[in-house]
Amino acid sequence: MRNYDFSPLGRSTLGVDRLFDLINNSEIFEFPDGYPPYDIIRTGDESYRVSLALAGFSPEQVTITAQQNRLTIAGNKRDTDKPDYIYRSIVARPFERHFSLADHVEAVGVTFENGLLQIDLVRKLPAALKPRRIQIGTTPAGGKGPKVLEATKAA
Repeated sequence: MRNYDFSPLGRSTLGVDRLFDLINNSEIFEFPDGYPPYDIIRTGDESYRVSLALAGFSPEQVTITAQQNRLTIAGNKRDTDKPDYIYRSIVARPFERHFSLADHVEAVGVTFENGLLQIDLVRKLPAALKPRRIQIGTTPAGGKGPKVLEATKAA
């Protein structure tokens, strides 16, 4: 895997270190065969849908786990009877797929229909983190003006 040096960008940006870490630690090479295939769709300004094609799996054979900023989908199909295949192209092998989620993104709904697993994700930003407009000329609570720091003299 290739790592890029983003240190020059760090001098002119604030608070995006995690973004650079996600790029460097990308799991794009973890699944070279692309199984199971998936789509990520933007369904609104702050909502997304992850769709995985899981032909041959039932909902009981799939596990979805959301922990911190990581979504994990795992499937394990156990064939109780081993049919005598002449040709087999529908793959139903065990898998585990990971997705890195941004802060405050939550899974709000999951459906499994016709071999397609769909996970709806919504970014729910807390009110304290939403942008707010600050009026010019206002003073902080308590009516005190801005605090002025004085430089200390060297001895």
